[in-house]
Amino acid sequence: MLHRLNPARLGYIRRAVDVHWSGDSADFMPLTGKSAIDVGCGAGLLCEPLARLGARVTGVDAAGENIGAARAHAELSGLPIDYVHGGIEDLAGRSFDLVTSMEVIEHVSDPAAFVRGLAGALAEGGLMVLSTPNRTPLSRLAMITLAEGTGAIPKGTHDWNRFLKPEELEALLVDAGLKVFDRRGLTFSPARGFVVNEHDALNYLVTAVRA
Repeated sequence: MLHRLNPARLGYIRRAVDVHWSGDSADFMPLTGKSAIDVGCGAGLLCEPLARLGARVTGVDAAGENIGAARAHAELSGLPIDYVHGGIEDLAGRSFDLVTSMEVIEHVSDPAAFVRGLAGALAEGGLMVLSTPNRTPLSRLAMITLAEGTGAIPKGTHDWNRFLKPEELEALLVDAGLKVFDRRGLTFSPARGFVVNEHDALNYLVTAVRA
């Protein structure tokens, strides 16, 4: 499922990067000279394309088996990505031009503290991109009843009550000293797969900067 989500998420990030740093240009490697961190990186699904866009990438994940797989795949791909087993708190004192965290905040026990940690890692003039499921009847049907019910996602992966509505996530970002300047929905089309558009009832992405 994450492999199917990744092209849409990466496309959104690429457009956000172009607008933020390049004035909507089409640089081949727009993150050259920039540092990036993906928090909750899993096996490096997003870290590797960010590295190919020119970034110096750090990936952090609480699951040691994910970090092991990510390191092995990056080595095979010849990508110098720094993978860290732990959480954002283990990188205190470091800052990054781009901070991403995809489909992670709905799993943490303290979303406000998590957002503060992400904000603390964001360099001056940097960009943050987050994605997460919305707490709606549609997300319950699609992600819990159907996806987990049919085994497309392992059963018990999600707790629907922990999903954040966009206004809830945006409030956490504001409280952490950030300003949200874009939000887009992420939906599924049988013909096109996952696509970014204005419909955020299933899942959504936000970009934020320092206020």
